[in-house]
Amino acid sequence: MRRTSNLNEATKTPRAFGYRMPAEWEPHEATWLAWPHNPEDWPGKFQSIPWLYAEIVRLLAAHERVHLIVENASAKQRVTSMLARAGANLDQVSFHAWPTDRGWTRDSGPIFVRNAEGRVALTNWRFNAWAKYSDWRLDDKLPGHAAKLLGMSSWLPAVQNQNGAKQPIVLEGGSIDVNGSGSLLTTEECQLSDVQQRNPGVSREQLECVFHDYLGIDHTIWLNRGIVGDDTHGHIDDIARFVAPATIVAAVEPDTRDPNHAPLADNLSRLKSARTPQGKQFTIVELPMPRPVVFRGQRLPASYANFYVANDLVLVPTFHDPNDRVALNTLAELFPGRDIIGVHCVDLIWGLGALHCMTQQQPAAVPSKA
Repeated sequence: MRRTSNLNEATKTPRAFGYRMPAEWEPHEATWLAWPHNPEDWPGKFQSIPWLYAEIVRLLAAHERVHLIVENASAKQRVTSMLARAGANLDQVSFHAWPTDRGWTRDSGPIFVRNAEGRVALTNWRFNAWAKYSDWRLDDKLPGHAAKLLGMSSWLPAVQNQNGAKQPIVLEGGSIDVNGSGSLLTTEECQLSDVQQRNPGVSREQLECVFHDYLGIDHTIWLNRGIVGDDTHGHIDDIARFVAPATIVAAVEPDTRDPNHAPLADNLSRLKSARTPQGKQFTIVELPMPRPVVFRGQRLPASYANFYVANDLVLVPTFHDPNDRVALNTLAELFPGRDIIGVHCVDLIWGLGALHCMTQQQPAAVPSKA
């Protein structure tokens, strides 16, 4: 659905000043990560998780700066030692001692925007731990910390509620995906479900206007729901992703006995029916799902769609599955010129997130081509 809005300088939203959210494949200044510190997030498997993070930092720091959030000075010393042993380029890692509740910076961190002149700013959406957990207040402070550190302009998105008061909008970075040219993917399950209570009383139309005003979005594509085991209830980064302005990869499950088959088939149908703002069909590339990943009797949200696009490389979750190779080859064709690197995520996904969930890109300050 396309949205238009009558904006002027007085609105003081990012859109009024020419800002938009760039696509993930556009040049990065840095990637933001938060070091894991809570064993309860990976019960029984936590010991391996810091070393997995160290490997991801090593891979990213070879191509761009890494802003790494740690709990305190003691944690910085310990993490620095681990990164050195893992072979990471420490000259490319900036440490920030900010306490956190969890490490999923995709959802709690800032969402950056950039204008045509190359100036970068950020949007500071409210974070409430997916409307599920009581410990979220430390994570909710991360965008404010980043704005102060970087000296960037910052906006707190809000709508006017029925009482005439401003209501801050909850939005997680994993719930949206953009093509950098004004289109956005999201799901009804995550944004509109009464069960989730992220934004009570806020309508679809209001959310589309907020996307327009704060992220530079003209065109929102609504899918239905997410995959089994998704603790966030419908995050888009497990089911469909832009890989070019008019190309989308969509997770599919051909096994009709699998509970992911029906929702993914419905999402695929919606994507095939969607049109670009110019009225053309999107190119839809199907991405397989791995076989079910189960631990302690719990189906986990394992998906190849949770990849992360960095400068010169794409990090792709793998699961010791025959479809690992299919997914890697598919993404290699879609991102020529980038190294496609599989990262074993069977342990990581026990924390109910993977590579895209743990990363947040900061775009480079370069003039926009859009």
